[in-house]
Amino acid sequence: MNQDAGNSTPPAQIGRAEPCLWLNPQWQARLPKAVPLAGTRIGLADTQAAAERMARFAPLLARLFPELAQTGGVIESALLAAPALQSALGPAPAHGRLCIKADHRLPVAGSIKARGGIHEVLEFAEGLARRHGLITPQSGPGDYLALADGAARALFARHTVAVGSTGNLGLSIGVAASALGFRAVVHMSLEAKEWKKQRLRQRGVQVVEHAGDYEAAVAAGRAQAAADPYSHFVDDERSLSLLLGYSAAALHLRQQLQDAGIVVDAEHPLFVYLPCGVGGAPAGITFGLRQVLGAHVHCFFAEPVQSPCFMLQMMAGQGAHPSVYDWGLTNRTEADGLAVPRASLPAAELMAPLLSGCFTVTDDALFRRLVQVLDATGERIEPSAAAGFGGPAMLLGTDAGRAWLAARGLLAQLPQATHLVWTTGGLFVPEEEYRRFVYRGRALAT
Repeated sequence: MNQDAGNSTPPAQIGRAEPCLWLNPQWQARLPKAVPLAGTRIGLADTQAAAERMARFAPLLARLFPELAQTGGVIESALLAAPALQSALGPAPAHGRLCIKADHRLPVAGSIKARGGIHEVLEFAEGLARRHGLITPQSGPGDYLALADGAARALFARHTVAVGSTGNLGLSIGVAASALGFRAVVHMSLEAKEWKKQRLRQRGVQVVEHAGDYEAAVAAGRAQAAADPYSHFVDDERSLSLLLGYSAAALHLRQQLQDAGIVVDAEHPLFVYLPCGVGGAPAGITFGLRQVLGAHVHCFFAEPVQSPCFMLQMMAGQGAHPSVYDWGLTNRTEADGLAVPRASLPAAELMAPLLSGCFTVTDDALFRRLVQVLDATGERIEPSAAAGFGGPAMLLGTDAGRAWLAARGLLAQLPQATHLVWTTGGLFVPEEEYRRFVYRGRALAT
């Protein structure tokens, strides 16, 4: 690895599409109870409200999706210890322990997008059902089963839920909305994989294909929904409901860490590596983690070298909205869920005091990591989900990363640290497609 990668301002590496690390000079250890976001303020109570909404809908979700029967309608993923993978990743991750937050296994949608996407669909359904007297604010989880019946389905059938997506968010929104009886429309960008489009169509979702990139698909979907008073557009670039749905993962992870005997405090820091596209999902998770675990959790976003939109936005600051195209980058990557040219402004605003840094990875590295994960753990992930596995080496194996650790007094704590890599998708990748991933990864390793 280039030991110079990781300057606090790495424009040369960005423009050359080389892996680099950016460290956030605005990061704050002490935070107010409510953090500013797009003219409002959000705090732990908002994350808890999202989790409570998901809990109210759990019996209904268990009825709609048989794969949720064992969990009673809870959509969550396992926390996996990965000692064999830790050894395979090389010497840098040897400091502390390596774990995987296995969102590639998430049921129903099969990716990290399951929480936020399904949460927004449920919030929209709940609002409609309350306005039409089908449930009340006092209704309990058992009462929500009525939303699978005739009156509710007739109501939902008059409304459309739409979204623009490179794939995974579209799967989340489309599958959930269709199951509840909404008309579901997913605007898919150029990067979207064909198998994801087919999976949506099999669920009765209308797929609208666009020749442009993610940004174009979102703009088209937003404009079409604005012209229809019975259409709700799930706006990946601006949605508070999505972000808070993602943030609810922090509450579950806190319990998982406790159950695993993993302490997070000044002597036992937690480093979290999250794949990032437009930024809503990793920002929501980071917001939740900082609310429940405080200053001892350090979150880093992982992006493709050709699509580092969030890094560029964080470097530019408020008042600017750069595109990866401005830097001569292509926005082309096999990590389709991360192929986004311009970051979410609300997500970047929220992350200003919360995010520790961003780093970039090459597509070749994604495929090599994908195979390493398979060989060491047996877990099957898609290329986007492999982005975070380069985080420990970037942080611990570069001069800039180690200087950052030293400046925060973290070097002495590294033997007791936990490195948590958050995955995205993989569960529903077709066998033939996955074999191609593995073939490419093995070819690169030789």
